[in-house]
Amino acid sequence: MGDTFAERLRRLEDAEQIRQLNLAYRRHLDARDLDAYGRLFADDGEWLGGTGYGQGPAGITAMLTERLAGNPAPPGPTSWHLVTESGVDVRGDWATGTVTWALIQRGEGDTPVMRLLGHYDDVYVRERGRWRYRRRIAYTDIPYRKLEVPAEWADGFAGGSSAAPDDDADARLGR
Repeated sequence: MGDTFAERLRRLEDAEQIRQLNLAYRRHLDARDLDAYGRLFADDGEWLGGTGYGQGPAGITAMLTERLAGNPAPPGPTSWHLVTESGVDVRGDWATGTVTWALIQRGEGDTPVMRLLGHYDDVYVRERGRWRYRRRIAYTDIPYRKLEVPAEWADGFAGGSSAAPDDDADARLGR
């Protein structure tokens, strides 16, 4: 306890801005507006997932431009990402969070087909007054895909490094 009303309000506003960041991420990714997508990352932001690794807005944009196919307009096999938040921990100008995601595509007969299910482990940073991704790790849980995460990406806020727990799918999936 002991937090002032202003401190509590600031954390709520920060959490809402981070929620909006996650929604913008999904919107830009599905529209394949990869320039806008890249700008959601901090100057030294990092992205790691099944499509590879990128650092900095331009590096992340370039990596995804090279590796992602376009998202065709309907009635093509358009895809959408659905995201939910599992929680955000705001600490001043840094925050961590976990977001669950699903990739849905238009299937045969115009039916939705869930292709992938996973989660993001995130570190956010306030940069020039706006929340950005400092690090986003995209895990694919179903079907499970092992992701090699650097050991130095330890959990926490210290020194600006942070955020990925060991890739222990069995523990995460309750096996």
